[in-house]
Parts: sequence; C-alpha cells; structure tokens
Amino acid sequence: MTHTSPNETEARDDLTVAGSQLSTAPQEETAVAGPTLGVIGWIRWFWRQLTSMRVALILLFLLSLGAIPGSLIPQTNVDELKAQTFKDAHPTLTPIYEKLQLFDVYSSVWFSAIYILLFVSLIGCIVPRSWQFVGQLRGRPPGAPGRLTRLPAYTTWRTEAEPEQVREAALTLLKGRRFRAHTVKDAVAAEKGYLRETGNLLFHIALIVMLVAFAWGQLFKSEGGKLIIEGDGFANTLTQYDDFKSGSLYSTDDLAPFSFQLDTFTGTYEKNGPQRGTPRTFEAAVTYSEAGGKDKKAIIRVNEPLKVGGSKVYLIAHGYAPVVTVKDGRGKVVFHGAVPLLPFDNNITSTGAIKVMDGYRDKNGKKEQLGFQAFFVPTFAGAGKGDMFSQFPALEFPVMALTGYHGDLRVNSGLPQNVYQLDTSKMKQFKVESGTGVAQRMLPGETMTLPDGAGSITFEKDIKEWASFQISQQPGNGLALAGAVAAIAGLTGSLFIQRRRVWVRAVRGKDGVTVVEMAGLGRSESAKLPEELAELAAALHAQAPTAPETAEPAADPADAAPAEPAEPAADPVAADPAEAEGAEK
Repeated sequence: MTHTSPNETEARDDLTVAGSQLSTAPQEETAVAGPTLGVIGWIRWFWRQLTSMRVALILLFLLSLGAIPGSLIPQTNVDELKAQTFKDAHPTLTPIYEKLQLFDVYSSVWFSAIYILLFVSLIGCIVPRSWQFVGQLRGRPPGAPGRLTRLPAYTTWRTEAEPEQVREAALTLLKGRRFRAHTVKDAVAAEKGYLRETGNLLFHIALIVMLVAFAWGQLFKSEGGKLIIEGDGFANTLTQYDDFKSGSLYSTDDLAPFSFQLDTFTGTYEKNGPQRGTPRTFEAAVTYSEAGGKDKKAIIRVNEPLKVGGSKVYLIAHGYAPVVTVKDGRGKVVFHGAVPLLPFDNNITSTGAIKVMDGYRDKNGKKEQLGFQAFFVPTFAGAGKGDMFSQFPALEFPVMALTGYHGDLRVNSGLPQNVYQLDTSKMKQFKVESGTGVAQRMLPGETMTLPDGAGSITFEKDIKEWASFQISQQPGNGLALAGAVAAIAGLTGSLFIQRRRVWVRAVRGKDGVTVVEMAGLGRSESAKLPEELAELAAALHAQAPTAPETAEPAADPADAAPAEPAEPAADPVAADPAEAEGAEK
C-alpha cells in the first residue's frame, strides 16, 4: 500500500492550482452511476456533451462526410437535367437515393440537422470559454507553488543580493519580456502566451462565421445563365435568363439593375506541336451600364468576371452561330439570323436546330413550319477524309451539313422543348437531290434548294460567335473568405504559441545568503520552455550573481575538525531540488 505524505499532497495541490486555467476548455461531465439524474440532470448532461469539443469535431466530420454525396451525385437544384439523366440511367438506385434525399443533399433533413447541431455546439462551447478567458485576462497569474522543484523547468542559485532587490529585478525583467507579472508574497508570478487561447477561440468563432456565410449564401443566392451572340445584349431581368435558380429567401426584386452587350468574342488556339488546338485566349469584349449610368467597356475572361451591381458575370463557354437565310417558294425571306450551335468536342464540332415557326407557306399557299438539323465544323478535313468532325477549333475551313423537314414543329403543344433539337414526330423529311439524298454539305455562301418548290436555305458567309455567361449573386462569399482567413490565423496561433507561467522566488537562507529559485510551467511539454527559462535566468543572474564560496569556522580551535569544502555555487540553469531545502518559506 502506497503512503502519501501530507507535504506531497500539499505540493500536488499547489501544482494543480498553479497549472489551472492555462486552458479555457470546459471540463466535460459524464453520467454518474446512481438511481437517476432526473429530467433537469439529463438535460444538463446532454447539453454538456453537445457543447463539448469532442462532439463538435464529430459533427464537423459528419458534415464533411455528408458533403461527399452532394459532390458525387447530381443535385436537382444545381443541374436538374443532369439529375434526371442520372435517375433514368439508374432505375434501381433512384428510389433509394430519393428516400435518403441524396439528390437534394444540402437541403435535406439530415444534413440540416447536422448543420444546426454543429452550429449550436460551437456557440455553446465558445460562449462560456470566451467569458472564462475574459476573466483570466482581467485577473492575475496565481502565486508560486510551495515546491518549485516539482515543475518541469527549474533552476536555482545563491546570491548576496537582497531578496527584495532580486524580486524587483525579476519583475522588471519579466515585464520587459512582455510577461504579465506581479509580486505575490516572496515570489514574482508571470504569465505569457495569451494569444494561444485567443487563436483557439478565434478559430472556433471563424467556424461559426463560415457556417453563417454558407447558410446566408444558400438562402439569398441567385444564379442564372445566358447565351449571347455577338451584337446581342442582356438585361438583368428574370425573363432574359435561359435558366435561373435562387435561394429560398431570395426575391427577384433584388436583381441588380444592369445590362451589357457582347461586342466581340476572341478565341485563339495553339496551331502546332502536341498541344495543337489548346485554347490560348478566351476574351469577351462587352459594353455594360448600370441603372442610369454611362456605358463602359470591359473584357471578361475565364476566371476574371465582370463585377457590376453586386453581381458577377462569368464567361463559361463559347461556340459558333452560323447566319442563315430561309426563303419560301415565292422567294420571300421567312427567316434570317444567326443560329447558335452547341459544341460537343474540344474542336468545337457543333450541332443544333434551325426552326422556322411563322411566315412560311408551301407552293400551294398552305401554312407550314420548317426545321433543319444542323451539323457544323469550323475546320473540315475534306471530302473522303473520314467522318465530318472538326480538325481545329478556329474557323479555317467551315462546313455545315443540313437536313430539312417540313410539317408541325409541335412548339405549340404546351410541352417544353429543347431549342437545339427537333421534334420530327409530326414532320416529313425533304429529299435533297444535290446532296446525299438526306443532307447536304454547304460552304459559306452556298444555297440548298428545297425540292418541289418548297424554297431554299442559304449558309451566309458571316459566321458569328456566341458566348455563354453565368450571372451570379453570392452574398456570403466575402464573409466566408474572412472566416477562412481568420480560421487559418487562429489555428496558426493555437498551434505555434505556447501559454506558460514563470515564477521567481527569492528568500533569505539560514546562513543569511539569498536563495533564488526560478521555475516554469507550460500548458503542454515544449522544448522551448527550458530554453526560455535559461535565458531569463541568465539575464537575472547578471543582476544578482552567484555568491562566492564560504566556509563556516569551527566552535573550538583545539577540537576543530578539518573543514569540509563548501558546496559549489549552483549554475543558473541547473535543476537541483536540494538547493531550495534551506530556504525560509
């Protein structure tokens, strides 16, 4: 059975008091064995568990795991068409994913529950720690423990200087080293490294700021896309968007009033070497204006958006829009304009549809609708040189193949229709004699004559380019960035700054010589604490140097025994527990 002396118990209690409050982490409680905690007791226990840092880290980990399916599975609120395609391709998984709300992860019940619990946990953890830390800042470092020899960093020596002089010199030295110091009885108590706890609290507060920014951005965001052909413009109203989605609390009245026009689009590509066809320049020259403002010129590049009216206009894609002219059998122009075609490879091989919905009559004067499936390549390899795919993204040898239909385009059926595809269920195909019988390849300036006097279509020499823009309003981005920077700064401080305490005791020994003791205690073990204590001891030792060696005279010269050599003076950085035994406490 181990016996603990009262002195050891007292010394251990002193160290506990001296080392307390080096951290503001709340002490966690667990459910104790007993008859019952009662309703209030269980509520308090649950609250302490929820606001513990362990649970906060678990919730943060679960939030990160929850974001994985949101990144891998198409989300309905991000790309509804892509999500529907995924559902059609996976009929077995779709019902399971829908029950788990994996197509709407960020608005799901389980993700929202984790998010809210994490938010509450962080607030419940930070608020009491902040008040406790404020109390520590307003207070003073505790007095020195009874036995400094038990601390991890310790040194002692004897000096002829008076104890009051040593304590005054130590107080001045520690304050000069930016320690918070004061004199408590026979010792000087000092503390340093408060920025560690400040950084710790700043990191957790920054997490809350980022959570708020994320929620704010999701609730009040707006995002829409618009395809614009050179020479056309856009006004920031809901009807002008090709597609538009927003947060649940966003109002279309909040759309910033501005407009812009696409003047020209410039794209250049690598012409030689293994990187042939690689884009080198993507620039959209625009003229924009805010409500009541003057026109301004700007260049929009990839990852260099136009910032106007609280919104950002991003350049996300581009392609070609051949200009065509369609005439009926009497030579009347029924359609003239640029038709944007969608690219499907890196060399901008494009496809699309030309729809003539109004104004066309056949040779008998009957109203009808025309449709053409278009296949366009900016650089044709040449007849007999493989399939009709583009060999280079730039307009070096443009060719367009057209397949014509007549009948009902079904645009008035009430069903949504893709503007780049034809619904040929109610249409008949033209037979083209000058082509393959189905389609005809055309160079710029050429005309395809439709059979039976149905008219003609001309591929004009003017080929325009189009650019696709994303107009987004993300109100929480700036706040999220500030939170991320603050989190990094706080984490850096909490990792690399050590909070530590230093005590300097100076008392007169039994022989009248002053005994100086210095000790340090850190929140965690660190090799820098002994080094710092050694530097402080060396600086204090310069003002209170070690006393010279002395020998006590014998009581009776006749009976005097040979004198034992005096104990050598202690080195300022040595840690000898025996040196402090003769000190008067």
